[in-house]
Amino acid sequence: MTFIPETSRRRTFAIISHPDAGKTTLTEKLLLFSGAIQIAGSVKARKATRHATSDWMEIEKQRGISVASSVMQMVYRDHVINLLDTPGHKDFSEDTYRVLTAVDCALMVIDAANGVESQTRRLIEVCRQRDTPVITFINKMDREVRDPLDILDEVERELHMPCVPMTWPVGQGKTFGGIVNLRTRAMTVFQSGSDRLPQDFDVMPLDCPQALAQRFGHTWQTACDSMELATGASPAFDPATFLAGRQTPVFFGSGVNNFGVLEVLDALVNLAPPPGPRTSSRQVGQQRVTQQVLPEDPAFSGVVFKVQANMDANHRDRIAFVRIASGRYTPGMRLVVMRTGKELRPTSVVTFMSQRREAVSEAYAGDIVGFTTHGGVQLGDTITDGSVKLLFTGLPFFAPEMLMTVVLKNPLRTKQLQQGLAQLGEEGAIQVFRPEVGGNMLLGAVGQLQFEVVQHRLRGEYDADIRLEGSPYTGARWISADSPADLKNFVAAYPQRMALDVANTLAFLCTSPYDVRLAQERFPKIQFHPLREHAGLALQAAG
Repeated sequence: MTFIPETSRRRTFAIISHPDAGKTTLTEKLLLFSGAIQIAGSVKARKATRHATSDWMEIEKQRGISVASSVMQMVYRDHVINLLDTPGHKDFSEDTYRVLTAVDCALMVIDAANGVESQTRRLIEVCRQRDTPVITFINKMDREVRDPLDILDEVERELHMPCVPMTWPVGQGKTFGGIVNLRTRAMTVFQSGSDRLPQDFDVMPLDCPQALAQRFGHTWQTACDSMELATGASPAFDPATFLAGRQTPVFFGSGVNNFGVLEVLDALVNLAPPPGPRTSSRQVGQQRVTQQVLPEDPAFSGVVFKVQANMDANHRDRIAFVRIASGRYTPGMRLVVMRTGKELRPTSVVTFMSQRREAVSEAYAGDIVGFTTHGGVQLGDTITDGSVKLLFTGLPFFAPEMLMTVVLKNPLRTKQLQQGLAQLGEEGAIQVFRPEVGGNMLLGAVGQLQFEVVQHRLRGEYDADIRLEGSPYTGARWISADSPADLKNFVAAYPQRMALDVANTLAFLCTSPYDVRLAQERFPKIQFHPLREHAGLALQAAG
């Protein structure tokens, strides 16, 4: 029995952007046009409802940002589309980076007024490292924005990604008349209004230039000139180059007005790739060898790329989000966590259809499913049906750029604090370090907002009120060595600098950028890692 017919109809992608580019709005409209939701706004309503009892969601409401990625599944043109909406704020970039390991394509949203922004650069760099193909949507054309030629030039210059326009805008702001589909050679006429559906917009063929010139006047002629320049200077669309992440098809529109969105949804079906092979490793004798796992392989396998604690505050459960890499999942099948060798018995297995969770009847490579558990699963864990022994690689954990000391206000809540830090650390919301020689726990983050979120969540979800104080340490590096004796000697030389993270992996605490260099000179056989993969694979765990 082959799973190729099912895997070939899967599309799994993430929406990435700088904050306020319109990412969540576009997510809603994609769901709306696929028929997954009936009214726009349901995505936000779903989030607010799901987290209504969690204090940390106040930060989302107060600041208008997303602090956690969301997973949604929809069906469009007989294709199953798994959509992952990611946080745009740089303080939560680790979550976004890990989400990008679970997708086959990225949809980059650019604000047409602001062009390429700092977080866009960071996210595209991650996509480039993984050769992830990128589709670009230039949003907010109904506002006073920059010239489209200027935006394309900036994308190519700043992101080093040649652009291939698939649609082209006619005017902008008050003169925005619509978009030209360069493939169908027709213009869709813009009308504002978030209640308009694609069938509500007029379409005019380009083979009637007099009618277009009469309707849009000087705006049409200007658009024709810029369109001719853009198509003349752009390379022809090449599927292989796009799939290698070295070319991006570009679409224009206005997400809030439902305009230009259907073309993007069609592109996800027509251009984005189905699930491909994923790199794994397995132990052969004394060596670890890599191998490719194909989506149509019969053995079930998947990787945990996200863990969310307390999605159901009444039951204190955790959802392990699993990207299926091969085979088929069916209810009741045997599941094994390869890191521990223990059987996983989830209380439920769900897929996410907009604001609803639905029990999984079957799922294939490319799908995202949620295993509801009460522990035993960590970020980066490989889950299989037990018939194969392998570990997936590549889920990143970045060395913290800031460290704070945890002080519990009420010592009687120590147990609650330990539980909270263990679960939030496993979730990846924060990095938790336990000093080897005792002392208060340390929290590591890449941005200040992470600390604020964890404080809110510890108080609201675990009834553990903490105060965060300054730490003498400014960063950390995970350490490893080829010889256990070398590692032991290093630990003995720096006992005050050793700490363990939630994966029980040794880290060296730094007070300045020079610490690592000096320690490296003294112990040349020690490797210092600014990034680690999941436990037990890239680095050595204590004990």
